[in-house]
Amino acid sequence: MTGYAVAHMPPPAPLPRPLQTFSEVRKRRELGAETRKSDHLWRLSAFIPTIALTLVLCVSLNRYLAQDGVMVVEAVVLALVGLTFVWLAFSVNTACLGLIRVAFDPPRRRQTAVKSGPMTIALLIPVYNETTWDVFGNASAMLRELAATPDRNRYALFILSDTQDARIAAEEERAFAVLQSEHAQGAVYYRRRRDNTDQKIGNISDWIENWGAIYDAMVILDADSLMSGAAIRQLAEALAADPNAGLIQSSPSLIGARTLFGRVQQFSSSVYGWLIAEGLASWSQQEGNYWGHNAIIRTRAFAESARLPHLKNWRGDERMILSHDFVEAGMLRRAGWSVRFLPRVGGSFEESPQTLIDHILRDHRWCHGNMQHLRLLTARGFHMISRIHLLQGALAFLMSPIWLAVVVLWSFVGKTGTAPATYFSPANPLMPFWPEQQSDIAWIYMLFVYGMLLFPKLAGAILFGLRGSTQKAYGSKAMYVGSFCVELLLSVLYAPIIMVQHTKATFRALSGRRMQWITQRRGEGSYGWGATLRFHWLETLLGVLLMTGILAGSVSVLILPIAVSLVTAVFLSKLSSVPVADKGPRVLRLDTPHTLREPRIVAAARSERAWFKSILTDQKPETIAAE
Repeated sequence: MTGYAVAHMPPPAPLPRPLQTFSEVRKRRELGAETRKSDHLWRLSAFIPTIALTLVLCVSLNRYLAQDGVMVVEAVVLALVGLTFVWLAFSVNTACLGLIRVAFDPPRRRQTAVKSGPMTIALLIPVYNETTWDVFGNASAMLRELAATPDRNRYALFILSDTQDARIAAEEERAFAVLQSEHAQGAVYYRRRRDNTDQKIGNISDWIENWGAIYDAMVILDADSLMSGAAIRQLAEALAADPNAGLIQSSPSLIGARTLFGRVQQFSSSVYGWLIAEGLASWSQQEGNYWGHNAIIRTRAFAESARLPHLKNWRGDERMILSHDFVEAGMLRRAGWSVRFLPRVGGSFEESPQTLIDHILRDHRWCHGNMQHLRLLTARGFHMISRIHLLQGALAFLMSPIWLAVVVLWSFVGKTGTAPATYFSPANPLMPFWPEQQSDIAWIYMLFVYGMLLFPKLAGAILFGLRGSTQKAYGSKAMYVGSFCVELLLSVLYAPIIMVQHTKATFRALSGRRMQWITQRRGEGSYGWGATLRFHWLETLLGVLLMTGILAGSVSVLILPIAVSLVTAVFLSKLSSVPVADKGPRVLRLDTPHTLREPRIVAAARSERAWFKSILTDQKPETIAAE
């Protein structure tokens, strides 16, 4: 077939996909009456307290700073404090709503009887120079689970390859032949494009335009995605039961971490992730978001409303939208389809970067895409909540340079007070006046901010850990508490490093510098000391400068935790890649229920991966022990 190096595909079933614009809405449907009756109370509870808390803080801080007149530095700090606090307050408020939602445990929306017939659902796995046996091993495990349980829906799996490496491409063809023979009773397909035009967006678009017409829905998976048969069926039934739903997103759990940094991310997601997920679901409602994978999408709705145009940058160059998933969710909602988030769908998994550097490199790629969202905030027809999702995506990175500016400027606010000429007033010469130092408010503010930053973690860990079943699932009460303390300490240490790197990425993105999109490293393996130092030279330099200022007395001691983190960035980065899953003290393993008692689909995928690897490398398969 033209445009394809290899194509083991079903007969063509073209589906038109008109190009959309952000200046007009070409077609719009209306949500049903039941869907329009959204619960405004949750939404008001998310935004009103956030605005109120921010106003109270800013007014209080302004009154204090205005006692002797507001200097330029203090005025800038006040403005930055307002920006950072509205973001922080909204995050904390979302966590609080999550607690309330779980505490009351509202019944799931009653689904009407499914009137539609069986659906034909495509499982799409776009890949680009990935580890072949991991991709095909996961695919095989999911196919076996789906085949094991009778289902009224029909499924087909597509490996959509954009691989450009000849060696990996040859491996993929061999792996597909094995996969097809192992699942001869199912529909399994593979095709590889010669050119990866528009990357993942183009890969999915190519499938929709050439084969999408006969599929009612598509489940989008990443190369490292894994979903149980039950999770896929739950998403399918939810889509069938809601004729207004254009997209339903699950909440993936992190798996597969073996290094210290990977286990920190995995433990954090396990203990606190549910809190934010429940809070997000409470106020997003029918205007949810899309994370690009582990979601089910109504194929025709997506084809008719979510083909994205290119954007011109400030230099006039046309660029594809990198963080396309947020925008596609907004386009679906703009066309009158609901976008829902189901945080309680179990059996949805993904992997995370194993080292700090790999985590940062992934964030650098996301940053370039999320900065594009700023230009779409005024796009015609977007729902206000869709615009908030876009703004959140950009603020996730814009907050870092703002936080860094606050840290630098605030470190001097506590040092700007000068002693008065006299401590006695002529009106009352016997009673001295002891002036309040600005460092007092600096301490109060910084402690308040630290408390707000830690609140979701503390609240989630405490309330989650009060249950005996939770303590048992994490090994024991001592292991749970110890792992929580280790995760909290390491998260605090890594946060300033990530803040500086996000600041660097933000300025690169805003300057319009082109970002090379490279394949994410998904395995273990550390970087050398030289490479690590070159990567973290900026954090190290800032740390040395802050530490020097603290020792010289010109910078507030409030900044000491941040200075310590930055000055030790190279060591902390190397530490992040240390394997801890199978060795070292148990408390450093940061075990979760999924590592202590591996889910069936995860164990099956590990076994399938090892089997595919043995075939493709002509090696004897290793014994796969449960974690």
